[in-house]
Amino acid sequence: MTAGMPRREGRVRLLGLDFTACGMDALLDAAMSHARSREPAAVVFLNTDVVVKAETDALLREMVGKAEYVLADGMPLIWISKLLRRPLPEKVSGSDFVPRLCARAAEEGRSVFFAGGSGESVQKACARLRQQYPALRVDGCSPPMGFERDPGQVEAVCRAIRAAQPDILVACLGCPKQEKFVYENRERYGVPVSVCAGATVDFLSGAVRRCPAWMSRCGLEWFYRFLQEPRRLFRRYFVEDMQILRLILKYWKEAP
Repeated sequence: MTAGMPRREGRVRLLGLDFTACGMDALLDAAMSHARSREPAAVVFLNTDVVVKAETDALLREMVGKAEYVLADGMPLIWISKLLRRPLPEKVSGSDFVPRLCARAAEEGRSVFFAGGSGESVQKACARLRQQYPALRVDGCSPPMGFERDPGQVEAVCRAIRAAQPDILVACLGCPKQEKFVYENRERYGVPVSVCAGATVDFLSGAVRRCPAWMSRCGLEWFYRFLQEPRRLFRRYFVEDMQILRLILKYWKEAP
């Protein structure tokens, strides 16, 4: 394994899942090392919602377990890791990681491909990145809704990725769709680095505003998102994600 980040070492077992114990800079170094060596690696970012879902979703748990790098995307998980005496070094979110990865890719003249988001978001995100990093080769596609249920559509997306021959794929399909796409197809599309990054393409395009940095540092990113879409997100944050308290109690006995 490349970049001094062996797949099964440097892991922290937390809430029934194995997280990678590294920070942003180490993850960037590892991803670029994989891009250079072309040794495949998948990068996933877990927030509280995904951790809760993985507790009862065996396939999601398996997909996360097969990823080479699993990062905590959210301060609540960092606090929980300290509470359970299995501390993770820092929060690393996909929306913070991908722009920095693009900057590093531009320095080396490498290419990035975005899969997901609306056609307008993909086009605007790529245009903005080309303007910011002229040396970056960047392209993308917007799969139609429900494409994952049609083998022909899935193959079409894989074919588009293969044709672009990128060094890095950024899958912005939402969880668990993006994790499943990478898990089932990364050998078919043949890209060394696969990053599951949710709404990152919408942030890069300017279609969606990022949470203020101070709110993110205080662990209030979820609250910022709730304020944007209260009706849609109320159940998720105030009912479903409250199950994290049950998981803390369940896994308390694993604390060293």
